[in-house]
Amino acid sequence: MRNLKAQTTPFRTLVFIGQILFVLILLIIWLSWSDLRTSRSLWVLFFYSFPSEFLIAVVPHEPVLLYFAKFYLPLTVALIAATSTLLTESLNYSVFSYVSDWNILKKFQKKKTVNKIIDLFNRAPFLALWIAGLTPIPFYPFRFLVVMAHYPRWKYLLAVALSRTPRFFLLAWFGHEVHLSDEILIALFIILIVSMNLPFLRRLIRKKKPQKSEELTN
Repeated sequence: MRNLKAQTTPFRTLVFIGQILFVLILLIIWLSWSDLRTSRSLWVLFFYSFPSEFLIAVVPHEPVLLYFAKFYLPLTVALIAATSTLLTESLNYSVFSYVSDWNILKKFQKKKTVNKIIDLFNRAPFLALWIAGLTPIPFYPFRFLVVMAHYPRWKYLLAVALSRTPRFFLLAWFGHEVHLSDEILIALFIILIVSMNLPFLRRLIRKKKPQKSEELTN
């Protein structure tokens, strides 16, 4: 552990663990409380952004925005979601900053391929973040990239605000105008979860296949 966390402090470690636990608790509460998942309270929308935008999210935010847009104005939904997203992205920045101090990741950052990606990002970092935040491009790689590139937190959050807010507004506007049924939103939720976790599922299946073949040969 000494080699792994050479430049960390007890306080930073405590903050790091606290941030992870905070989001995990919110996710567990949301998944285990059925009444909460069907609640129309804007507090649910606010706190849902933490597990849906934290690090590599395991739950999508789009169906929830579409759901709340049926009951509130698109601007209200967008501003609430954007506010909590900014707080979550600030947590992401802190967590990745902590992790980037690990020696094993410092070695990873010294690789030529990683340096090329960082150099490419540094050519137009704000534009890259804005496009990734506005479009369906997976955003989670940029959360670590901004830390590796030493991109200032305030500029990162500004790019998030200027990209995520219009994205959330467009989603909320669509949900407000179309009023998708709960069944469709549930189906969309499941489809997005599967697609988000598809790489992990593929790796899991690949690992199980060799084990089965070994059992058959034995």
